[in-house]
Amino acid sequence: MAFKLKTTALLTLACLAGAAHAASDKVKVGLMLPYTGTYAALGTAMTNGFKQYVEENGGKLGGREVEYAVVDDESNPAKATENAKKLVSREKVDVLIGTAHSGVALAMAKVARDSKTIMIVSNAGANDLTGSLCSPYIFRSSFSAWQPSYAMGEALAKKGLKNIATVTWKYSFGEESVAGFKEAFEKGGGKVVKEMTLPFPNVEFQPFLTEIASLKPDAVFVFFAGAGAAKFVSDYAAAGLKSSIPLYGPGFLTDGNLDAMGAAGEGLLTTLHYADGLTNAKDVAFRAKYVAKYKIQPDVYAMQGYDAAQMYEAGLRAAAGDPAKKDVVIKGMESATIDSPRGQFTLSRAHNPVQDIYMRQVKSGGNIMLEVVSPKLEDPARGCKL
Repeated sequence: MAFKLKTTALLTLACLAGAAHAASDKVKVGLMLPYTGTYAALGTAMTNGFKQYVEENGGKLGGREVEYAVVDDESNPAKATENAKKLVSREKVDVLIGTAHSGVALAMAKVARDSKTIMIVSNAGANDLTGSLCSPYIFRSSFSAWQPSYAMGEALAKKGLKNIATVTWKYSFGEESVAGFKEAFEKGGGKVVKEMTLPFPNVEFQPFLTEIASLKPDAVFVFFAGAGAAKFVSDYAAAGLKSSIPLYGPGFLTDGNLDAMGAAGEGLLTTLHYADGLTNAKDVAFRAKYVAKYKIQPDVYAMQGYDAAQMYEAGLRAAAGDPAKKDVVIKGMESATIDSPRGQFTLSRAHNPVQDIYMRQVKSGGNIMLEVVSPKLEDPARGCKL
């Protein structure tokens, strides 16, 4: 009997050790994204895209099964540090993925830098993330605020527009978007005649619409996203401005919002690193699988989530699947060429995508690609000392 008990105990210990080993063989992914509030749809799309890539690879990254730890960041910078520390310290994630709101992402990035945790920014475009606050541990699968807005500034200057007014929420990404636009537009001979801001996520737009009607600029450039963007576009059309003063913006103005905008969005021109109507094989396959699973067309946010998984996979492959070999994972990501639905891209020295920027037009429920306006546009990454 004693022998049997001892044998049973040994077998139990062996099973426990095996279970612990199996758990350690997993890659733990921390998804810190908005699942409620203004940007909830963005967070859901990024999650869908990331998980789609993992599922396409048999539920694995770098040959290891994936475990998720998920936090709703609520697009609230005040909670960002605590939420990021929870994922890093308590959940012990191997990689942080997030987020939509630039203020939240900046706080996340500080936690990632301090803890030497790899973070892939799957949307937030704050320039400093791959600029003055760059880090070996911080990567983007998305864009800098500068990129799509600078491209629009160049394009409108080339069209011969001279006087433009701008409107945005007063927070880092909105202000940096306007700054990128203004840099290119004024370099091309135009002038920004009025810069207007309102607190995030305020959507009381009427005073600004009244001022625009009074100013009569050649056009208006805005940054809004999510539900706020849909309301601005609808209010702009309802005020009678759409037919007399063209409205432009980076693609976040219309991505994921076209159903909410309805006819008010038809014809809008935006610039972005993704578009409907691309014909590369990767995008065709990505869209087909996304529609089959989620019953909606993917948008830029879903694509960026998908590519965040691709980027981390490239790093893990270089490290033979071991997330603990962070230096090797980082080098693998830095040297990768990502076969993205947007078109292939590489990473700059500051870990920001070097990518094509498209001019798109809203047509029949899609953001249809018209042309590449800024090929392989690389963010200047001012202040990065990597």
